[in-house]
Amino acid sequence: MRLQIANPSLHPEIAAFPFIERLADWDLPQMHGVLGLHRHVVRLVETAAVSYVVKELPDELALREYRLLRELDEEHLPTAEVVAVLTEKPEGVDGLLITRHLDYSLPYRTLLSGRGLTIPYLGERMLDAMVGLLVRLHLAGFWWGDCSLSNTLFRRDAGALSAYAIDLETAERHPQLSDGQRLLDIEIAAENVAGGLLDLQAGGRLQVDIDPWEVSGAIEERYRQLWAEVTHTEEFDSDELWIVERRLERLHELGFDVGEMELVTTDDAVQRLRLQPRVVEHGYHAERLRSLTGLDTEENQARRLLNDICAFGAQLHETAGRTVPENIVAVRWLDQRFEPIIEAVPAELFSKLEPAELYHQLLEHRWFLSQERASDVSLEKALESYITDVLISAPDELLQVGEVTMELPVISSDQVAWGG
Repeated sequence: MRLQIANPSLHPEIAAFPFIERLADWDLPQMHGVLGLHRHVVRLVETAAVSYVVKELPDELALREYRLLRELDEEHLPTAEVVAVLTEKPEGVDGLLITRHLDYSLPYRTLLSGRGLTIPYLGERMLDAMVGLLVRLHLAGFWWGDCSLSNTLFRRDAGALSAYAIDLETAERHPQLSDGQRLLDIEIAAENVAGGLLDLQAGGRLQVDIDPWEVSGAIEERYRQLWAEVTHTEEFDSDELWIVERRLERLHELGFDVGEMELVTTDDAVQRLRLQPRVVEHGYHAERLRSLTGLDTEENQARRLLNDICAFGAQLHETAGRTVPENIVAVRWLDQRFEPIIEAVPAELFSKLEPAELYHQLLEHRWFLSQERASDVSLEKALESYITDVLISAPDELLQVGEVTMELPVISSDQVAWGG
């Protein structure tokens, strides 16, 4: 056998896995099936420190997916962390791909069955997240080939959702994707999404207000709009900086940044600004928050926390009578506001929500309480109410384990190459 581990020092637990056996024969404590439809045998294994997803598939596909997942991770694209790949097992037994379970992630069956997530227009939020994921992959030259609900996980993101690619068996990497490749990927995604929603509907598990054809049919149009927003070049007169700022704000709200902006002189000697987001990045606000506080969050969560830091800075300015530098404000906010609040949450409730999402929901809860009482409610008082009225009854989202549906027959390498 040949075992390749991406970061050996971070995952010593996998040394105890019974690699010599077929995955279907593993008998480990805290091992579960995985929600959704799968072409291969897939298991979730909990250890003391980390939970892992183990998938059995032919060596060639295992190595290919291992490489692609590492490339996605290196480019900070939304995906599961790849841990190891096992190949060259005896007697022609398939290899294994091991990834780290994405904590606090929610499969689409949990979202759309109405269990555990109560935000409006859920189908639209999920659709926006998937389209955003596809645009980011395409900008980086990744052709997915099998974008589907089963191959995507979702995480809460301050009232919205963030999508993560977790299955790349059919994916390809190119220097740049053609328009034809991108549109084919979108067509495949629309068909797969419709199939996944119809499957839930047939089983009586889809929220009644979600129309499978309406949701899947909107994918291509939303994709075109987002692609145009983050890629098309605009030119402005040099005195129209306010228009440039508005375009930048739109890009930032979508989680992207501008890769290039230059001053050019036209044929009639007029200077103009050319805004060309040729190289765009995911997570503008998340990266900014990380640099200020070290917190690792989703994009909308980061935007909300940055706003709270700004409001906290205004309070410091009023108290001190002078402007406090942003980095100092962020450190004090972390020390005096964020960490004390998180530490005040009972330890047994930590599996409900990740800290950034919990803090966002607390801010929302405080706003509603203040509206209801027509007076400001302190964060500490709001926390008492939030824990009692909301958090205690919320489902655990750290690790989703539930009913397993089925595993599809294994397909051949030729079928995978053609996206079958």
